[in-house]
Amino acid sequence: MRTFRRATVAFVLGAVALAVPAFAFDGSPVNPKDATIPVVTTLPGAAGAVRTKVPPQVATQETSLSALQYAAEGGHPIAQWKLGRMYANGDGVAQDDLRAFEYFSRIANAHAEDSPSAPQAQIVANAFVALGRYYLAGIPNSKVKADPDRAREMFSYAASYFGNADAQYDLARLYLKTPDASREDYRYGARWLGLAAQKGQHQAQALLGQM
Repeated sequence: MRTFRRATVAFVLGAVALAVPAFAFDGSPVNPKDATIPVVTTLPGAAGAVRTKVPPQVATQETSLSALQYAAEGGHPIAQWKLGRMYANGDGVAQDDLRAFEYFSRIANAHAEDSPSAPQAQIVANAFVALGRYYLAGIPNSKVKADPDRAREMFSYAASYFGNADAQYDLARLYLKTPDASREDYRYGARWLGLAAQKGQHQAQALLGQM
């Protein structure tokens, strides 16, 4: 039975982190820094009245978008994920990273402690990965600034609790690319890279091959 040791920590956006035991989803011990539940505070009004950018003549697309918005407002994680991806990619709507960030944040906040075997677990893990990448680069002209430490928290949780291969790869890169990386950082980086590669993450396999 996984137990949780809760500790309140204030972050840049007023988030709360909850500590979990230092074991990866595969049972391997991990760096204690890789064992937190980073919860993201949603940005006020970021996903309020969503403006439809679909041409009015395409009624079916409008209906589909409206249905997704309705489901997302009702807390449906799949709808929130689909809308997040749509706004991140500009797929059928105007590209808006801040709005995408908001939808991914809703998923992370509401489902961080869902079981790794739950039907929506992969979506939750992917939301953490998406948030980590936003924190890694920041969102121009917004309150979401580049924050590698915050990015690592997002990748760490998805990698250790959900066993997500993309998160394991991104986390490995952070450890390996740190300018002042220690031998321990390289060891953790190689470990996460190996786990991702074993799961077929092709970027991890390529980087591991280069190493």
